[in-house]
Amino acid sequence: MATKQFCTCKLGEYFFGIDILQVQEIIRALTFTRIPLAPSLIEGLVNLRGQIVTAIDMRHRLGLPARDEGKPPIHVVVHLEEGSASLLVDEIGDMMELGDEAFEAPPDTVQGIARDLISGVYKLEHRLLLVLDIGKTVHLDAKIFS
Repeated sequence: MATKQFCTCKLGEYFFGIDILQVQEIIRALTFTRIPLAPSLIEGLVNLRGQIVTAIDMRHRLGLPARDEGKPPIHVVVHLEEGSASLLVDEIGDMMELGDEAFEAPPDTVQGIARDLISGVYKLEHRLLLVLDIGKTVHLDAKIFS
């Protein structure tokens, strides 16, 4: 039976999974440098040991309400062929290993941008694990900038 491992995180009441093979590291606090005229979902740039990485506010990216003031985000640094990006999340969960047989397409009730960014779901005992498509999540097409 084939399995996949996921780094789990929370955004509000939602529980997301990121393929562990794409997670470079998790960092609790980094200083941002704001980018003038950048879209609001770009929190800024961070210097990660000499590597400049774009920080994406996942709450904004998914159309969720803003994070509570005073609650710093956690950086999930993901790596793709094009480079790295930091996804800002509310909380980090555990690593989970799940069988491919439990993977399902996103339900029809998932609408909007979230439907485009979620590759599928796993039904867990008390909730759903929404699997983020990292390639689509960090790709900021022209629609986002307008």
